[in-house]
Amino acid sequence: QVLLRVSGGGLVQAGGSLRLSCAASGRTFSGYAMGWFRQAPGKEREFVAAISWSGDNTDYADSVKGRFTISRDNAKNTMTLQMNSLKPEDTAVYYCAASYGTTSSYLPLPNIKGYAYWGQGTQVTVSS
Repeated sequence: QVLLRVSGGGLVQAGGSLRLSCAASGRTFSGYAMGWFRQAPGKEREFVAAISWSGDNTDYADSVKGRFTISRDNAKNTMTLQMNSLKPEDTAVYYCAASYGTTSSYLPLPNIKGYAYWGQGTQVTVSS
């Protein structure tokens, strides 16, 4: 029904920037909130950022506030995570996810259980 494809991972130096994109495909796609998660080596998958269908309601993990920016373009069924001032601790596999809500401003809880659809992971490595 819904497929999510992630692109934009790679290697970057500390203090640098990187942009991740997630493209949704399917016969129809409307009303989904979308979010980003990451999983570092030896750790559990954790919430990074989320954005409502309307784009006017966002949420960020404390560890990335002020550095990461989430956005989306519903006409193109895409979501973007702009990552600035990257730190070595940002190194992880990043995942795109989506969840359907009852309103255009809905945001799921910042937990993996709040999302029904998942894309493949992409590696982000930040060197010191």
